[in-house]
Amino acid sequence: MTYDITAIRSQFPALVAGTAHFDGPGGTQTPQPVIRAIADAMSQPLSNRGRIAPGERNADAIVTGARRAMADLLGADPSGIVFGRSATQLTYDFSRTLAKTWGPGDEVVVTRLDHDANIRPWVQAAEQVGATVRWADFDPATGELTADDIRAVLSERTRLVAVTAASNLIGTRPAVAEIARLAHEAGALCHVDGVHHAAHTLVDLERLGADFFVCSAYKFLGPHHGVLAARPELLETLRPDKLLPSTDAVPERFELGTLPYEFLAGTTAAVDFLAGLDPSATGTRRARLTAAFTALEGHEDGLRTQIDKGLAALDGLTIHSRAADRTPTLLMTFEGRSTTEAYAFLAERGVHAPAGSFYALEASRHLGLGDTGGLRVGLAPYNDAEDVDRLLAGLSEFLTR
Repeated sequence: MTYDITAIRSQFPALVAGTAHFDGPGGTQTPQPVIRAIADAMSQPLSNRGRIAPGERNADAIVTGARRAMADLLGADPSGIVFGRSATQLTYDFSRTLAKTWGPGDEVVVTRLDHDANIRPWVQAAEQVGATVRWADFDPATGELTADDIRAVLSERTRLVAVTAASNLIGTRPAVAEIARLAHEAGALCHVDGVHHAAHTLVDLERLGADFFVCSAYKFLGPHHGVLAARPELLETLRPDKLLPSTDAVPERFELGTLPYEFLAGTTAAVDFLAGLDPSATGTRRARLTAAFTALEGHEDGLRTQIDKGLAALDGLTIHSRAADRTPTLLMTFEGRSTTEAYAFLAERGVHAPAGSFYALEASRHLGLGDTGGLRVGLAPYNDAEDVDRLLAGLSEFLTR
């Protein structure tokens, strides 16, 4: 297993500017192969998908290639990969579709750990049909959301459980497989927000137990769009609103309008880039992804340990990321100091660690941080030990001024 951080960083043109990026949870920088794939797609003939003209064939090849790439990344069936403008848009679309079968007396479970994109669509869909929303709380002291927290709000009337695979605010990774099992035992479906999770851990849709899993390519080095994975046979049972002339075939049934072909080409390139993070790996793309994510997790765990040790030596800050199983993402606040002030102070020194609640509004409030949130530090595949040294030096200077 190898992880050549110098070679990896050399593939990111944005890093030449000299910023140490800890904003990965909000969106990663883009490697050269992804940029090139997008440009190449737009440099060749492109038109609506088909099998006759060159532009049609190119578009079709890009779409089918991107479905295969995302299926490899998520351990899914290519026929169950749906593309959309964003994970938020896809969740709204599916919430409205699923809500057609709900009514008064039915229940939907959401959690306070989640990004609002996996809360508000379900809350609003339930309200529109008279269904009841039940809330699962996490422990603000530990950051843990357990299967028991979900079990406490399940009933025979539960129709759907919406849960995050990893909190974008504090990194907590709940036991999703166990939560999905409980949801299925109650006769409910399980919708998993994997936007933050998929950037750090290789997904196995079947093992995870999710009926629906959404993620965003720009969180794992790709362009801006959303992806939903589900079993094709489940998608066949759903009837979304759609235009009459548009195809009714799955998964295209759920893709409204013309797809962004150039972005899908970029997504395939991003998956291939991830598969090459361990250059010693061989075999299928899925096998190479497995080795690559093992190497990536080892690299990020080492940097997180470096951050944890450095922060432990500093006075005047509180770390809110405490779950036993979490991504390399930390949220912190400062005694008597504004996190926005810290954000600006670090930015002046070429360190990008933003402050806010990052749309995890319920989680921020449940932690007692109101709508302000905290300073978030998140790792990406291109971060190195020098980045961490700069972060820690900046925080030390901020706290001792």
